[in-house]
Amino acid sequence: MGMTGASDPIIVWGAGAIGGAIGAYFIRAGQDVLFVDQDASHVEAMNRDGLTIEGPIDQFNVKVRALTPDQVQGTFSRILLCVKAHHTEGATRQIAPHLARNGYIASYQNGLNELVIAEQVGRERTVGAFLNFGGDYLSPGVIQFSGRGAVVLGELDGQISERLKALHALMLVFDPNAIMTDHIFGYLWGKLGYGSLLFATALTNASICDCLAATDARPLLRNIAREATSVALKLGYDPLGFNGYDPAAFTPDAPEAAAHASFGAMVTHNAKSIKTHSGIWRDLAIRKRKTEVDAQLGPIVTQGANLGIPTPLVAGMITMIHEIEDGKRELDWANLAELAKAK
Repeated sequence: MGMTGASDPIIVWGAGAIGGAIGAYFIRAGQDVLFVDQDASHVEAMNRDGLTIEGPIDQFNVKVRALTPDQVQGTFSRILLCVKAHHTEGATRQIAPHLARNGYIASYQNGLNELVIAEQVGRERTVGAFLNFGGDYLSPGVIQFSGRGAVVLGELDGQISERLKALHALMLVFDPNAIMTDHIFGYLWGKLGYGSLLFATALTNASICDCLAATDARPLLRNIAREATSVALKLGYDPLGFNGYDPAAFTPDAPEAAAHASFGAMVTHNAKSIKTHSGIWRDLAIRKRKTEVDAQLGPIVTQGANLGIPTPLVAGMITMIHEIEDGKRELDWANLAELAKAK
């Protein structure tokens, strides 16, 4: 697969739920895309049979080019990093030699990975993104696009740059409602609050909707989101809402009714997706692999400690998730009751 000098395909590094879905739409729209994925069987299936998108929104197959990281040659100016949060540092190290001097890596991930990427390649070569659509890797060469959700792009310094506009124009192919923002960290911290709720739902076998709708679980869930929101506010970020999640409803002095309204709106949004459970739950229950818990929720606890804001619930949840990963704890509603006692 030799690259010609004139060719500068969009590199989608990580062809799972996020990268696979977005990359397939780009290809269908006529864009030159090269997938890179560490799963050799996935790469082989994609090269042989193409990439198949399934689900209620679209079903199609596109012919693709895919490589494993060790097969990549040349330099590229647009690299979308779509790997799990805890693989960010390793993947960025693999990418760095292939990133053009004036190019960028866009973090199409969950968490605050923009900071990890920027540390290695520089802030000026890092673009932020916030994605909340639903998808799952089903099998080699097959991705399920399960439900629409927020798609937001932003430069780390808040500028609406030419490259941001160009990337946004591309993303409209995937989601006509994709937007640009001058406050990407507001969305990323908003997602950390929402993400902490998703981790809580993954302590049980219940669906996201059933968990968020359970009145007896709401006081705990409200306090979990409140820890994340308190840290974000103290850091000086204004966490932004999306898809029913309203960070303002989870500030220390927000009325209980506001939280209930937000829970209701989140249930309504999630009910539109055929993805009933989170990717976190899938990692624990189906794929039996490590979750993104340290990379996603770790910063809430670390920053909280630095700022003197206690985060016992998020910290307790991290411990519980690790116990489930290690086979020492079952997925069960009882976990939420136990967590509620955490001090």
